[in-house]
Amino acid sequence: MRVTAIIPARYASTRFPGKPLADLCGKPMIQWVCEGAARCSLVDKVLVATDDARIAEAVAAFGGTAVMTRADHPTGTDRLAEVAAGFDSELFVNVQGDEPLIDPAMIEAAVRPLLDNPAIPMGTLKTPLTSLEEFHNPNVVKVVTDRQGFALYFSRAPIPYPRDFSHQLAERWRELATAKHVGLYVYRRDFLLAFPKLTPTPLEEQEKLEQLRALEHGHRIFVAETAMGVQGVDTPEDLERVRRLLLTD
Repeated sequence: MRVTAIIPARYASTRFPGKPLADLCGKPMIQWVCEGAARCSLVDKVLVATDDARIAEAVAAFGGTAVMTRADHPTGTDRLAEVAAGFDSELFVNVQGDEPLIDPAMIEAAVRPLLDNPAIPMGTLKTPLTSLEEFHNPNVVKVVTDRQGFALYFSRAPIPYPRDFSHQLAERWRELATAKHVGLYVYRRDFLLAFPKLTPTPLEEQEKLEQLRALEHGHRIFVAETAMGVQGVDTPEDLERVRRLLLTD
């Protein structure tokens, strides 16, 4: 079964314009992401989806493949779907373009369930919370799953509410039946092409979490576990933190 990784990359960013092209130890950040995705043995092809010629030129310069897309896509999934329509891979992986330290094992963990079970239309990842602060942080998306590993809900809010030990939460937060969501997605081609046509939903719009659209329309999302976290880059300060990690590795 053919698997294509697509990395959406935009030049415009409120907090960090030109982020995909930021220099990271002598290479543009987008190159680190491409190389990380290519190291996954399950991935047959890596593409960068962009609406900016500067990014496309940089990708071509290091031997990668960029696909130009429309500039008016409301979400990264819409951009992904436009690219996927031109390729016949069975599975497509959405790898975030601001995670230069992406581990290939994380991609494999997300892809493997869809290779093993043709009934799964969409997959993603979760990893343990590392602190009580993460549990309360609205920028850290939480996920709860059923006993088969399918998502019940994603939220920016602290879920679930530990009624029986809420007064001891500072000491017992590790007992929470929740995890941190990792924003890496795998889609079957037909589902990915259909997803942008689904009507946006109330929970999606309230939480600003696009994956809730799938759940609200009755589609299942398998959530694989990984012990690894992500080192995303949202600001120049984040980039410097990742640079230090690379130099000390």
